[in-house]
Parts: sequence; C-alpha cells; structure tokens
Amino acid sequence: MARLLLSGGHVVNSTGSRKADVLVADGSIVAVGDLASLSIVDAEVVDCAGKLLLPGGVDVHTHLDSPMMGTTTSDDFESGTKAAACGGTTTLVDFAMQTPGKSLVSSLAAHHAKATGKAVIDYSFHMCVTDLYDGATDEFAEVIQSGVSSFKIFMAYRGTLMLNDGDMFEVLRKSSALGGQVCVHAENGDVIDRLAADLVAAGKTGPSSHEIARPPSTEVEAVERAIRIARMADSPLYFVHLSTEGAVEAVAEARSKEWAIAGETCTHYLTLDRSLYDAPGFEPAKVVLTPPLRTVEHREALWRGLRAGTLGVVSSDHCPFCLEEKRRLGEKDFRDVPNGGPGVEHRMIVMYAEGVRKGRLTLEKFVDLTAAAPARQFGMAPRKGSIETGADGDIVVLDPDGTTVISAATQNQRMDYTPYEGWELPGSIDAVYSRGELVAKAGTYVGSQGRGQFLRRATA
Repeated sequence: MARLLLSGGHVVNSTGSRKADVLVADGSIVAVGDLASLSIVDAEVVDCAGKLLLPGGVDVHTHLDSPMMGTTTSDDFESGTKAAACGGTTTLVDFAMQTPGKSLVSSLAAHHAKATGKAVIDYSFHMCVTDLYDGATDEFAEVIQSGVSSFKIFMAYRGTLMLNDGDMFEVLRKSSALGGQVCVHAENGDVIDRLAADLVAAGKTGPSSHEIARPPSTEVEAVERAIRIARMADSPLYFVHLSTEGAVEAVAEARSKEWAIAGETCTHYLTLDRSLYDAPGFEPAKVVLTPPLRTVEHREALWRGLRAGTLGVVSSDHCPFCLEEKRRLGEKDFRDVPNGGPGVEHRMIVMYAEGVRKGRLTLEKFVDLTAAAPARQFGMAPRKGSIETGADGDIVVLDPDGTTVISAATQNQRMDYTPYEGWELPGSIDAVYSRGELVAKAGTYVGSQGRGQFLRRATA
C-alpha cells in the first residue's frame, strides 16, 4: 500500500484551519490530525512544518486544444495540465466545443480523445452548445449520463457560437429537466458587433479598440436578460467570467430572491485593469480577453462580490493564444484577434498574494473560491476541494515565507507572454500532490505522463 504522511503543516479548508498531519493511502486521504503517536508503516514522511497544506485547486474554466476564431489554443491537454499542476491546480473542467456540422455526442467524443492519455491531472468537461439543430436537446440525456452534467451557451459571437434567446431558453429548460446546469457567456453580441463595425469604419482597427467595443453595459444587459430567461425556463444558471459592478449587482439581486443564480469571476479581472489597453503598438493584444479588462471601480466591486458570497468561484479562463498568433490573424482588424490569454498556472499564487496577503480574503475564503466552491458547484465534492478523510489526496504545500517571480521565460504554459510579467509575489508553491502522487516540485512537473483521470460528475 502506497502511503504518504505530510507532517506538521497547517491544514486549511473552507470551513476552518488547524495544525495537523495528513495521511494519504492509495490516492485517498485516510486520516487528518495529530498522527505523531501512531505507528505508520511504510509511509513516505514529508516535513511540512511552517507550510500551508491546501486542497488542490479546482479550475472550472479552461480551453485546452480548443478551436476558436480561426486557430487553436496553444496549450493541449499535456502542456496545459502540466502548467496547472505546477501552479497548484489538480482538477480542471474544460469546455468541449461543439464541432461545426457535428452532433453534441460526437463532438464530446472528439474532445475526450484530445485528453485521454495526455492530461496529467484529473479533469471533466462542460458541453458547449453552439448549434441547436433538430434533435440536439434529445442528446442532452446521453451527455449527462456520460458524466458531463453541465452545458455552456454564448450570448455573443453571432454566426459562430451565439444562440438566440429562444434557443437559449430551450437549452435551459431541457438541461434543468434533466438535473443539469448551464453556464452562460453573457454579453450583448449584436450591440458589440455594431460598435466594433463603427470603430473599424472610423479607422480604429488596433487591438485597443477591443475594449471600446465591449463597454460594461453590454455585459450588464446580457446578465439581466439571461436571469429573466432562466426564470422563464425555471432553470438554474451559472455566469462565467463576470467583470462588471453591474453584473455583480444583478446576481446579488437574483440571489436575494433565492433564485438559483451563481457566478464566477477570473483572476485577471481581480488583478489587472484597462490601462493595459493604452500600451503602444500591438501590445494591447495580449489582453484582448472577453470580456475585456475594466476600470478599477469594477475590480473593487468584484472583490466585494467575492467576500459577500455573490460570486462564488474564481477561475482562470485559460484560453491561450500566443502574441504572434494574435498578430498573424488580427494585426489589421481587432475583430480578428483571438480572444483569450493564459492563466491556469498562476491562478492560485496570484489569488493567494493579491487576496490573502493583501487582506482582501481569509485563507479559508481563498480555499473556498479556488477549490471547495467550484468542486461543490460542479458535482465533484466531497472527492475534490477539501483535505478531509475520504477525499482524494490532492494537496498543495505552500510556503508563506517563499517568493514567486512570474515570467514568460520560466512558465510552463505554452505561451510567449504572461500579463503578469515580472510580478514578484509573496508565497511559493513548494509541492503539489495529485491523488497522493508528487506531480510538481518548485514549479517543475515531476509526475508520470498521462496520469489524469476523467471525472464523471453527477447532476444536482
């Protein structure tokens, strides 16, 4: 029996923290507490005195090996999950894109093929619905029975990803009837397209125009509309990557009425702002993200929303496109710049530094937002998201006295830049365990290849 004893660390869960030892056997946690007096045979003992023992991160918003906007994201399931592991994330939920002209079931099978034998951490999928062809909702039951209990729809990108309101209503209604949940990208795509066309007609074709074409009101209107449609469908709803104060307020109002509305924000919206769009030349393309970065007052509203429980999850929205690829496709027209950037590797340490160490979050709230809550929201608890007996041995050893310097030259993400270039942060991730196996040490992947397992998720 393979045994691992993490000795003398400070165990942090969303519900509390304490000094404790953690014993892992055959991939699962079998004991948490003062184990020094016990005779534990054949265990590898790791001294964790002075270190924080955190549940492995759960990132429920990534795009690996994903076709988008005329190209494919630069990280596949091997490089992307290795980067995740080095950054303290041991579970992710990726978006399985519906292939144009293909059924949902066949598109899901194709995404499975991309991950099987390549992912090094445990993973699951959301099923993206971009074409509600005749009979599409009849496949929802098969998708859910296969362990994929969530869907995603888009309110932007007409002609490629966007569903109209009627189709959105139908997806919500059918998913809810089966016990699933729907994630929504909430932006008013039609208004954005008109604003973008006006900018191009005026000769404002550079990447900084991306932000101007997507003002905060285009998100807020879509959030409010989606909530109303979800109520018509009697369906729960989960908002991805919220970025505005108005969206936080709309979700808070819905939740005050005990409606089943939940939402996430992302690391970059909490830590970066729209001043990056003022960089010279093509540099703003690095942060051509959707939605775009906002002004500081929106950022502060997001932090308040996290503390109040209005927003329950912090994800990375890791959607990596190298700068040179963005330039190749969109140098002449910002509308063609692939929307997205890197983030899965640095989500945990940035949130620890900017949240906990700056006094915005308690350690327990940090753990909840990055591990426990996403695991609960998407049917992976209690196996994931906590350091408790019976949970998987997914554990991050974080040194609060260490330092992390972020650089494109040293990151594991398959990217030629990071928006956090040169950031020096308090804290360092010393070691990461996935199901009791050491998979990352001091920022280097040391685990076995292709060891990740697909997680079948139950319905609510």
